[in-house]
Amino acid sequence: MHKRFLSIFVIASLCAISVPAQGEVVLTEPKMKLIKTINGSISPKSVKSSGDGVVSAHNMMYRHSITVYDAKTFELLKTIPDSVSLQKYGFSKSASIFRGSPVEGTFSPDGKYLYVSNYAMYGPGYNKEGHDTCSPASGYDSSFVYRINRSTYEIDAIYPVGSVPKVVEATPDNKYVLVANWCSYTVSVISVDAQKVVKTIKIGRYPRGIAISNDSKQAYVAEMGGNRVHVINLEDFTVTHIPIGSNPRAIVLSPDNTRMYVTMNLSGKVTSWDLVANKAGRSVKTGEAARSLAISADGSTMFVVNFKSNTMSKVRTSDMKVLETIKACNEPIGVTYDAPTGNTWVACYKGQIKIYSNN
Repeated sequence: MHKRFLSIFVIASLCAISVPAQGEVVLTEPKMKLIKTINGSISPKSVKSSGDGVVSAHNMMYRHSITVYDAKTFELLKTIPDSVSLQKYGFSKSASIFRGSPVEGTFSPDGKYLYVSNYAMYGPGYNKEGHDTCSPASGYDSSFVYRINRSTYEIDAIYPVGSVPKVVEATPDNKYVLVANWCSYTVSVISVDAQKVVKTIKIGRYPRGIAISNDSKQAYVAEMGGNRVHVINLEDFTVTHIPIGSNPRAIVLSPDNTRMYVTMNLSGKVTSWDLVANKAGRSVKTGEAARSLAISADGSTMFVVNFKSNTMSKVRTSDMKVLETIKACNEPIGVTYDAPTGNTWVACYKGQIKIYSNN
């Protein structure tokens, strides 16, 4: 075989190509392909990959459950009720069983636990359920974060936090778990060693997205009701700010922590920020109401769900170019990238999970 055609054959075997009439070889990005739709008694607000073989879905007050799936076979491994005895943990005199409403989750870096935030609690003494439009003066009930032991997939600890807790993230050094309290305008810092909240940090209107640096020294928190990302020094809890722009919602960092990527909900854009030079980078519009985002293991690609467009966009991080936008489902709200399989999971608020291959 002629060397030139042998080279084309080898390249074609490794990735998708197109060959124009002139004979020039042009590499193209692999397309996303739907490989599985999960139905059932679910209403997922978010999905989260453990990175070691499972994906969890958090089904709000509509299903009162967390569902856990095998990341390879997509089999339902466990349905975990959000029911808990607050009396058992010393947080109520009532012997009643209380219910939560799982909204977001994160896995501990040692893989032993899954932490889940609850939008609101239901039971005796809880009479003022949270709301998406609120302030600390609204007086909505405070709520809890659950810790789920992965050896049994049962709740084994609970932590009182603020009103309408949403995003929850563990530090890579397994020292803290951070929780964004939507209606309290705060972030709760839970000490893993002390097993309690050790710090409550004022943020601003509607804190939501959280990302934490690899060295566990900084936490980045999006103030969705404003135009800033709050940078929390996790050694002394001082706070500085990044002027990211209006209505930031979700945050991810590049694997090397040199860049931050943020969805801007109202504008439907994803914007980048150079954390080394401390300046704004490029932005790109992905759709209407850009909500959650996830980043590939190598940091080359992001996946953004556009809630009002019913789409998911694949964005190349090197130049912030949208490579592909596909119809996902009605109201795609959450997304996670599973590194071991290279698949992207999308939480559809109406009651499905869509799984896409990127190969």
